[in-house]
Amino acid sequence: MEAGTSTVNSTEQLDQLTVAILALQPTPREKRWSSVSLCIIDAVWSIGVHYGVVEKIVAKMNNRFDIDPLLVDASAPITTDPFPLERLLEISEPELTNTQRTSTRSGILKADAVLRYAKVFIDHGIHTLPQAIDLLEQPKRLNDLDRALKEIPGEGDFGIRRGCLWMNIGDDQLIKPDRMVLHWIERHVDAITPNGARQLIGDLAS
Repeated sequence: MEAGTSTVNSTEQLDQLTVAILALQPTPREKRWSSVSLCIIDAVWSIGVHYGVVEKIVAKMNNRFDIDPLLVDASAPITTDPFPLERLLEISEPELTNTQRTSTRSGILKADAVLRYAKVFIDHGIHTLPQAIDLLEQPKRLNDLDRALKEIPGEGDFGIRRGCLWMNIGDDQLIKPDRMVLHWIERHVDAITPNGARQLIGDLAS
């Protein structure tokens, strides 16, 4: 949602990065989360940790709520949500937490952030994944909700957590410019910020 600037300084560097990306043979994602609650859990917990942590949290939720299905085909229309946000809010913070915080300085528990995200979505009339997907086509409502999410502690400087969330929900124009992505890009171009990485990948895709 925030603007950024790329630090690629030459056409040669851009060409090098293009070749490197093509060598990865990227393909569209095949699966996606079935629920907006799982999209939120993924976005909050995946920042700064090994992805196995997210899988453990999702497994914990599945054991309690029997979420069926957990994943759906990315190309299939989403018409239902097996784990709507009201059910997520049935969980207390101690039940959900693994004591990880959103940041080492003035951060809150990731469990707290997840539940705050859920409440913000509900306050803006979003309870299910189909409703969240529809929101992507409503710029004013989307921006209002996004601004409210930005106020939740642990946001960081570049909105990576929110970008990951909207990507999980269905915005295929976004990337998650975490440390692994930034380090990979910097092997081919100059140092780059998360916002610069977003803009750069967008430019390459256009």
